[in-house]
Amino acid sequence: MRKHAGFLVKAVTLAGAWFLGIAIAAAEVRMPGVFGDHMVLQREMPVPLWGWADPGEDVAVHVAGQSKKATADAAGKWRVKLDPLKAGGPYELKVQGKHNTVVFRDVLVGEVWLCSGQSNMAMAVNGVLNKEAEIAAADHPRLRMLTVARKTAKEPQDNSGGQWQVCSPKTVGGFSATAYFFGRELQQKLDVPVGLINSSWGGTPIQAWTSAKAQEAVAELKPLIDQLRRQAESYDPEKAKAEYEKRLADLKQARAKAKAEKRPFTARVEPPQEPQLRPNSPASLYNGMIAPLAPYAIRGAIWYQGESNAGSELYGLQLKTLIANWREDWQQGPFPFLFVQLPNFREPQQQPSESVGGWPLVREQFLKTLAAVPNTGMAVTIDIGEANDIHPRNKQDVGKRLAQWALAKTYGKDVVASGPLYKSSRVDGNKIVVEFDYVDGGLAARDGAKLKGFAIAGADRKFVWAEATIVGDTVVVSSPQTPTPVAARYAWAANPEGNLINKAGLPASPFRTDD
Repeated sequence: MRKHAGFLVKAVTLAGAWFLGIAIAAAEVRMPGVFGDHMVLQREMPVPLWGWADPGEDVAVHVAGQSKKATADAAGKWRVKLDPLKAGGPYELKVQGKHNTVVFRDVLVGEVWLCSGQSNMAMAVNGVLNKEAEIAAADHPRLRMLTVARKTAKEPQDNSGGQWQVCSPKTVGGFSATAYFFGRELQQKLDVPVGLINSSWGGTPIQAWTSAKAQEAVAELKPLIDQLRRQAESYDPEKAKAEYEKRLADLKQARAKAKAEKRPFTARVEPPQEPQLRPNSPASLYNGMIAPLAPYAIRGAIWYQGESNAGSELYGLQLKTLIANWREDWQQGPFPFLFVQLPNFREPQQQPSESVGGWPLVREQFLKTLAAVPNTGMAVTIDIGEANDIHPRNKQDVGKRLAQWALAKTYGKDVVASGPLYKSSRVDGNKIVVEFDYVDGGLAARDGAKLKGFAIAGADRKFVWAEATIVGDTVVVSSPQTPTPVAARYAWAANPEGNLINKAGLPASPFRTDD
């Protein structure tokens, strides 16, 4: 009996210890993954810090001479807001609760940018031109990057994975190249710490990065959410599993046959996923990779995406919706949102006007968004793509051009923000006169050559190659084949031959004067 009593006491003790352990674990103050050692906090604006604790628990935060207090609400959530900080560090950030203290070390204060998109944002430094030299020279301890772990979700999440890393030759190879070269330029020109939050996933469409709520509120986009809900309601996991196993068996047979016949075989079958968890589904990446980051204080965002939406007439509306969605989430007002206009790609242009692959259309949507949405910026990359590679290796100029816009517009530096951008046009007899913004120093043809890439059409909309001449800050377009012109286009193709630049050497954006 004593043996049994001892066993009972021991069991109760173990159970009590187990329960106490759970209770202590539940009481620990914690913060989401966007916070960590080596992070950069945004300077010169209020900085939200948040996390979880026991309901009613008092939490104190200490950093850079500031102390802030909060009490966890009924759901265990707490938040404080630091007063604006000056650039500097390193600091320790301490978060004290009743049962534990969380300490983040090597914290800097400077400029923070969110960097998002698909594969050309995700593409790492170890894939760029001159990668060996770039990696060897990447000793920039005041430049840091958080690469957000890839995650899809059905509903907006409150936490994400990933760790802040200090830029060095050991770490930079895995950094987003576009983000890195953008951040490096800012860090060198501003001489302050720079933090980059890379939240990107290759092959994904813009609707995956926008909340369901934001898309539902737009009549033209609501059908995407309705369709997803119908797919989710009709999804049968057992049926999907059976179909997958059948395809897998067929694949194995086909692979065995190819091996016997000594033929290459690269086909694969993806395991089934619930519709709402697919990385190309509306809101799936917003839920898993954007929602958990807000409202971490940022200066702005850079965006490199659009390949997966090329040809869509909705892209401009989708981009405007995403920008408004993120700005609302961050509650910082209309923060700077800079995007990359898609580069040249596919076979070189043959006809005066081509729309192969829909790339000219999506480029136009970027240009129109730039004009329509305040505090946006655009890096024109029409001259640095690759005909045979959708992932061009020159990310140095992509990052630098984004940084030039930021330096000029966000930071007020004496830097040329952009190449020439279409402003307006008018018909003057048998010519069309095109005016541009950002002619800084004057218009020119690259390498002093004759202007190329201009086309002109009459009422029949049949475009022919045109003569184009620079006259002051305008380009005059004409053709003897089109005596009564109504429209002009420039670099209107997937891989155009245009060579119009400004004196700063930055390329003009493709455009058309007609719709």
